[in-house]
Amino acid sequence: MRIGIDVRYLCHGLFGGVHTYVANFVPALLDAAVDHQVYLYADTKSPLELPSLPDHVTVRRLCWTSPISSIRNDLLMHRQMSRDRLDVVHFPANYGFGPRGSRTVITLHDSINVLPLREIIRGHRKTVRSIAMMSYLHHCTKAALRRADLLLTVSAHAAGEIARVSGFDRARIVPVPHAPTGDFRRIEDGAVVDDVRRRHALPPSFILADALKNPAAVVSAWRLLSPSLRRERQIVFFSRVPDTLGVVQEAVARGEARLLVRPTREDLVALYSMADAFVFPSWIEGFGIPVLEAMTCGAPVVASDRGSIPEVAGGAALLSDADDAAQIARHVARVLEDPAEAAELRRRGFARAAQFSWRDTAQRILDAYEATVSEKRVGA
Repeated sequence: MRIGIDVRYLCHGLFGGVHTYVANFVPALLDAAVDHQVYLYADTKSPLELPSLPDHVTVRRLCWTSPISSIRNDLLMHRQMSRDRLDVVHFPANYGFGPRGSRTVITLHDSINVLPLREIIRGHRKTVRSIAMMSYLHHCTKAALRRADLLLTVSAHAAGEIARVSGFDRARIVPVPHAPTGDFRRIEDGAVVDDVRRRHALPPSFILADALKNPAAVVSAWRLLSPSLRRERQIVFFSRVPDTLGVVQEAVARGEARLLVRPTREDLVALYSMADAFVFPSWIEGFGIPVLEAMTCGAPVVASDRGSIPEVAGGAALLSDADDAAQIARHVARVLEDPAEAAELRRRGFARAAQFSWRDTAQRILDAYEATVSEKRVGA
């Protein structure tokens, strides 16, 4: 096969779940696809985050001079792809428009971009820039789905939600999970842990949480814990952006929490390894990779029962409704008060996380390419 993959996420200095997905499945897929010719479509904004590539891979660089270039490349990339005579083209970041004659595969990470636009906007800050961006992504995703031959997504839950919201044929949506990256593992080295604790002025004990994932529920649950459990502990929030909700800033001001903005991956691994618990009451997750990252590092997980989280956790976390602060507090108290409970969650978390790997993810993606190309040949 002649395979094309849009890898622009790897030359824009991005963070987050989609970047993690592209940065990990692409190298694993290149290893699995040695009998195929692979074309990677990047742009010139920044160096490509793939330092060395095998002989069966060709990189095409698209011109980038301003944010308008990204829109132009969204709409015109198919011209270069057409010249490369691809059998299948994969857009791994929710939308893309492949050339005629090629099978188009899109990874839609969750149903957010295909919800009614008013619902998408409702849960976000309403600036001109954010509304314009959400509107653009919504309309591009809807248009791309009308032309797609196959959708990949990250969980069975996400597949069902996408089919329900978009009307896309569920039989043509293939769940392929993420996996923890190789740098996530439990850190036992006391010197490394002490260095991270000193540099970030961390308390002796803390619970860890993502500042962008329903932090109000974390803070509310924290305040329901007994004074003895809160004594000498704090919430440590991490965030990939400095602009967090007021509830986080208020908790920091009261001394209940600390906020670490863009911690390095090495420090994040140490934070997961040090935490008494990782609390993740997210409202919606297409997959929820932080759950597996925490488990890989040995943090007992308390999470919501929304979206794909129960599917990913696989019985290795304590779950509750995302907005049930009292239940979240009871789960956190169980972990903090009972070392045996914490040890059992840690054991189950290690076992659950070990069931996921990027090599398996890449092979399943390659199998999906082959299936959709074979389908076209049969129908030709």
